[in-house]
Amino acid sequence: MKIKQLMEMMEADMPRQAALDWDNVGLLVGDEEQEVSRIYLALDATDEVIDHGIAFGADLILTHHPLIFSGIKKVTAQDMTGRRIRKMIAHQISYYAMHTNFDVCVMGNLSAQYLGLRDVDVLDVTYEPEDGKKGIGCVGSLSCRKTLLALAKEVRQTFGLSHVKVFGDGDTMMERVAVCPGSGKSEIAAAKAKGAQVLITGDIDHHSGIDAVAEGLCIVDAGHYGIEHIYMDYMKEWLMQAAPQIAVAQEPMQEPFWIV
Repeated sequence: MKIKQLMEMMEADMPRQAALDWDNVGLLVGDEEQEVSRIYLALDATDEVIDHGIAFGADLILTHHPLIFSGIKKVTAQDMTGRRIRKMIAHQISYYAMHTNFDVCVMGNLSAQYLGLRDVDVLDVTYEPEDGKKGIGCVGSLSCRKTLLALAKEVRQTFGLSHVKVFGDGDTMMERVAVCPGSGKSEIAAAKAKGAQVLITGDIDHHSGIDAVAEGLCIVDAGHYGIEHIYMDYMKEWLMQAAPQIAVAQEPMQEPFWIV
């Protein structure tokens, strides 16, 4: 199968036009005419991921976060991004990223499924194709009311994390939940507008967290990686069904930091 054929299949479900305006998705390195038989999946195209892709014999590395966000004036070994691009090209590996188009088309509902939310709706509508409104994050109801502390523990366990950070009183009862995998500071207002009692997300700074609580919205910060790593399992299953002739491997789930 050629990369352009695989792109057509992926973009039928996760179209590039669903991505937010500031994003950079699609084939970022390589040749769409290249034949692909082995794909390596990861959240980010780090040096380690590229080395693992090379060891796997990958023709294509597929990530959630784009390695290239803005314009590049040079591609050299002295630059982090340039070094990675050069290494992929040297090993004839193409590189494709699906970021906010995946978030809009898949990530919100997928995270809701992990948490068992009911009556799920879009948190922040950003894309309106013929088959209905889609967007960033989701909002829904828990199967039963529980404390913020119990919910925080459930988030930590469900997504296999070492910890989560919580803003709010642990005894507060939760029922309506907003989820925004990745960085969700910009979705605090949307969560409040949709009647959520808690926002589960990542990258919440001190002031945003305490201000949200003051306005009646608790926060469970699972980190940027903490929820979005479900992208890898989802895409591995998607590829196995859509293109079973292609061998697929993925980067092991591992939080990209450690805490003393």
